[in-house]
Amino acid sequence: MSAMPTTSREWHLVARPHGWPKPEDFALREVAVPEPGEGQILVRTIHMSVDPYMRGRMNDVRSYVPPFELDRPMEGGAVGEVVASRSDAFKPGDHVLHGLGWREYAVVGAENAVKVDPELAPLSAYLGVLGMPGLTAYAGLLEVASFKEGDAVFVSGAAGAVGLQVGQIARLKGASRVIGSAGTDEKVKALVEEYGFDAAFNYKNGPVAEQLKEAAPDGIDVYFDNVGGDHLEAAIGALKVHGRATLCGAISGYNDTEPQPGPRNMIAIIGKRLRLQGVLVRDHAAMQPQFVQEVGGWVRSGELKYRETVVHGVEHALDAFLGMLRGENTGKMIVTF
Repeated sequence: MSAMPTTSREWHLVARPHGWPKPEDFALREVAVPEPGEGQILVRTIHMSVDPYMRGRMNDVRSYVPPFELDRPMEGGAVGEVVASRSDAFKPGDHVLHGLGWREYAVVGAENAVKVDPELAPLSAYLGVLGMPGLTAYAGLLEVASFKEGDAVFVSGAAGAVGLQVGQIARLKGASRVIGSAGTDEKVKALVEEYGFDAAFNYKNGPVAEQLKEAAPDGIDVYFDNVGGDHLEAAIGALKVHGRATLCGAISGYNDTEPQPGPRNMIAIIGKRLRLQGVLVRDHAAMQPQFVQEVGGWVRSGELKYRETVVHGVEHALDAFLGMLRGENTGKMIVTF
């Protein structure tokens, strides 16, 4: 159990980025730690998550989540230890998952915290393989894309936290072929040799459409999109009649200052009767128990492998976020305090 702190460091957004975020758009500030009020807990952060969706929250636009406020601490998934509690649901020493990352200490409403067990899985796993990215992969493939045994699956951004899990779940569920794209030859090699993908390619080594056609000469049934842009266009070309695509992210355009042009082959969606559907993990909360049971079992048995890229220190959280946007991580990017 930790001692009561008096100060905490936290990351504030101080200017809205135009294009790629710059260090001067952020500030690491020291603040006093307030006492928790009735029904609240004070949590010391152990691990926090940085995720692609956070880039969108830095823009002052209407979306499915409110934008970050200027000169206020940013938010994101975190796991930590309760150091003080004014809630009957938690006691000091408990470990919890909550949404107020980007700071060393957080006062969290008890209704917004979930108790987690470090004996069942490492605490960082609740931010990745058993957390939001994992459920996104599970629901996005099985429910949104209506995956069925025998499907050929293409995953873009396949070495990221979501993509790495999508490909493995597809393989474990009986896919006929699993193809992934990534941004380095090292990641491509790992996808095939460590994570069981049947084929993978480096999208920087040539046109995506040509490399996908070589990797999936008979086409694909399911596309899981984390990248958008030329990957989505290539997938539309490769999808078979009645193919399905889950649109999870479009990281290739998150830092563009002008909108990307849409796929030039969208007419094929009509002729092939394709279904393209977006996924937001919060729509699939009902799958959480099934997800934890099945994926937790695969993790314990070693059938599903996961990778974390760990950056140490709250002072390096911004470096971790910017590195994640540049694709420097394999698997889940975690900041450990």
